Amino acid sequence: MSKLDSVVPTRLDLGSKFKFKCHKGIKCFTHCCSNIEILLTPYDVVRLKKRLNLESGEFLAQYTNMKIEDKSSHPHAILRMKNDEKRSCPFVTDEGCSVYTDRPANCRYYPIGQGTMKKEGKEGPVEEEFYFIVREDHCYGFDEKKDWTIQSWREDQEVDKYDEVNREWKGVQLRKNLPGQLDLDEKKQAQFWLASYDLDGFRRFIFDSKFLDVFDIDPETVEKLKTDDIELIQFGAKYIKYIMMMEKTLTVRDEVMKTEKERGESEKKDNL
Repeated sequence: MSKLDSVVPTRLDLGSKFKFKCHKGIKCFTHCCSNIEILLTPYDVVRLKKRLNLESGEFLAQYTNMKIEDKSSHPHAILRMKNDEKRSCPFVTDEGCSVYTDRPANCRYYPIGQGTMKKEGKEGPVEEEFYFIVREDHCYGFDEKKDWTIQSWREDQEVDKYDEVNREWKGVQLRKNLPGQLDLDEKKQAQFWLASYDLDGFRRFIFDSKFLDVFDIDPETVEKLKTDDIELIQFGAKYIKYIMMMEKTLTVRDEVMKTEKERGESEKKDNL
């Protein structure tokens, strides 16, 4: 059975009700932590790399695989499963999750799935979130009598913080390659990966290159980017939108624009 086969095809909202409970005594305990593909978000990587006292590049090298999404050619970080018969999560033990308080958003949501779609509003495109149940054959949690709404589950699993931090980045995920459009080249894929996941590397790129000479970033934001990973995540999403030409989220400095204009005029004269 594929993961899509486990999706209950009913669209849910925050008030939708369901019954579920997971606990150590249930006979399927930790079964959902094996043979699964867990897509990591930027905030997942920040929480986990801090938990493990690693730089983002070290965490990515040790614990993730890169997967290129077919419809967008975006590179995504997928948690690398153990090379065992169950293909189990590297952080799962007989006692449960060893990084539970810093577990990824997808783990927090389970057995709820979340989707985002773009639709036309009165003032242009708007993003709308919706929810659905993931009901796998091995899971006995649905036989328990604990009542939830989607909203109360979100609050209990503390996913609001994850969604808030990742919201700008999740908007990038709605981008798809247009029919006949070439896939992203390796350079843009590398920039996407850097600004999404390798945040320590992205910070070095901002401050050790000519980045701040090119882009006009206000001083308050520059100071925050030096130490604030959440600010860096949200800035990274804006940078991705800019290089993908989705939105003009960054401003090039006037002197850079002037230099580029002068160079273009000079090249025209040389070609006469």
